[in-house]
Amino acid sequence: MRRYLPLVGAAILLLAAQSALAQWKWKDAQGQTHVSDTPPPREVLDKDILQRPNQGPKRIAQSSTSPSTSASAGATGASAASSPKVDAELEARKAKADAEQKARAKAEEDKLAAQRAENCQRARQQVTTLQSGQRIARLNAKGEREVLDDQARGQELQAAQRVVASDCK
Repeated sequence: MRRYLPLVGAAILLLAAQSALAQWKWKDAQGQTHVSDTPPPREVLDKDILQRPNQGPKRIAQSSTSPSTSASAGATGASAASSPKVDAELEARKAKADAEQKARAKAEEDKLAAQRAENCQRARQQVTTLQSGQRIARLNAKGEREVLDDQARGQELQAAQRVVASDCK
């Protein structure tokens, strides 16, 4: 019997620790209930949080009016006071998200512009090299060195000029 006492104690501790892990409980916009040890996302409204750490389940007060009628009737108290605050926070979050999205778009645009400028510079160098009349050699698929003839030089020159036309604006 004494042999099983530590096992029973460990089982009780595991059950107690398991309930301590899931401290938050909330409903998302689609109505699904989530339970987690981390707080809900900022998008979750305070009224949708069902349980917080070290509190029990949230008790929803039954009222004779629906939330839409109480809000339209100019409700007083915490819900009316928090509504402008929630709206202001929501607007601030939207503005911040829009600013971040614009910054990401600007960074991506700058990155593409830098790539185009680099491609332009390389293509111009290639055009200059091809027009210089020097012998140009390249490696073929077998790894052998082959010198470009006039036809291959003309094809390479046209390809480089197309890149210049598209990237050097």
